[in-house]
Amino acid sequence: MLDQYSSRLLAQCVEAFSQLPGVGQRTALRYALHLLRRKKEDGQALAQSISQLVDDIKYCKVCHNISDTDICEICSDSQRNQSIICVVENIRGVMTIESTGIYHGLYHVLGGIISPIDGIGPDDVEIDSLVERVAQGGVSEVIFALNPTMEGDTTIFYISRKLAAFDIKMTTLARGVSVGDDLEYADEITLGRSIVNRVSLDAQNR
Repeated sequence: MLDQYSSRLLAQCVEAFSQLPGVGQRTALRYALHLLRRKKEDGQALAQSISQLVDDIKYCKVCHNISDTDICEICSDSQRNQSIICVVENIRGVMTIESTGIYHGLYHVLGGIISPIDGIGPDDVEIDSLVERVAQGGVSEVIFALNPTMEGDTTIFYISRKLAAFDIKMTTLARGVSVGDDLEYADEITLGRSIVNRVSLDAQNR
């Protein structure tokens, strides 16, 4: 790569930017050159922000969402409904549902879904910690907000079996979200209605 540029430092910066999803070499070069045109303080602020993100970000010990502290703001918010847990695949799921402004319960981030084809089994995602949360009591409902795919449905089925011994209500999002779609790309109105009109797992499996 150094042959393309007159500076090894520039080449290293371009290589770093190109590791970001959706960023090719040309876009990475444009980003790097843009930084050089900005004030030095701007580049230093960006570098410091990235460094702090990598070094200081935490994962909530309760729900596994990203946080600045050991317990995230959502879990520590006494105004939220502590008896409902919404199960999502990843952190983007939390952000997507929060953007609707409709849901006011807690979350549980699995960190993935069961996918034998990809070598991901139940022990590779945060299922046991969810069972532990429910076992501690105080939970009346678990909402499964996973993508409506075969892997998502497999994960829901597995977890529902693990939680079957507890006296709780288990629901899934109403199928306003099309089968095969990612929650991330659902519009806020559709997703909001899917939460409000969530379906009982018992009714769904009849």
